[in-house]
Amino acid sequence: MKEKVLGAYAKLAKDYELHVDAESGANAYYERPAMLAFLPQDMTGCSVLDAGCAAGWYTEQMAGRGAEVAAIDVSPEMVEAAQRRVGSRAGVQVQDLSEALPFAGETFDLILSSLTLHYVEDWQPVFAEFRRVLKPGGRLLFSVHHPFMDFTVFDRPDYFARELIVDRWTKKEVGEVEVAFYRRPLQEIINTTTDYFILDKMIEPLPVKEFLERLPQSAKFYDRLLHRPHFLIVEAHKVL
Repeated sequence: MKEKVLGAYAKLAKDYELHVDAESGANAYYERPAMLAFLPQDMTGCSVLDAGCAAGWYTEQMAGRGAEVAAIDVSPEMVEAAQRRVGSRAGVQVQDLSEALPFAGETFDLILSSLTLHYVEDWQPVFAEFRRVLKPGGRLLFSVHHPFMDFTVFDRPDYFARELIVDRWTKKEVGEVEVAFYRRPLQEIINTTTDYFILDKMIEPLPVKEFLERLPQSAKFYDRLLHRPHFLIVEAHKVL
């Protein structure tokens, strides 16, 4: 699975760097506004781990708000793109979330993970590491595919199964790319989270109006997002 992710995102890195920020409705005008609503405008003094930073959009946003950000991604190409974006304003390095994190315990006030965890089959060791490196009272904020979306769009026979799905994306820079990820039921997402953290909020976001203004050609997708969830956002915290 790791090889599949590395291969896909080696191809996708240039698209993420050049096009996603303005041209991907699912990212720019759906997931990102909902995630940003959880972050204060002033993050001065806040130590943050961007876990699955891709081309560094969230890293840049949080550094711009004054946070001290460490950013990691399994893809070397994505890390290079993030480094070009943020320069010396954040530390960016290649790191597999399935392996032990290279940070001391109780380092971070916040871990943000955007649309990354569905590429990981077993969340238990990942969340154990997240809990280890979070300070007491620190927050975990993550987004993933919504189980309803995965189950219905891919027409799966067993909602309760955790299984590997292969999707095909068509992008400007590289054309068609096979992207593999794991789908899992909602109860697994929530129960794994609460094995390690206290659950605060679960959000099924809605697209912002700017989506339709910027991408009128995607009106059908916009309408679908108004009535069918596509991503899920979870906020939790480590006990004091």
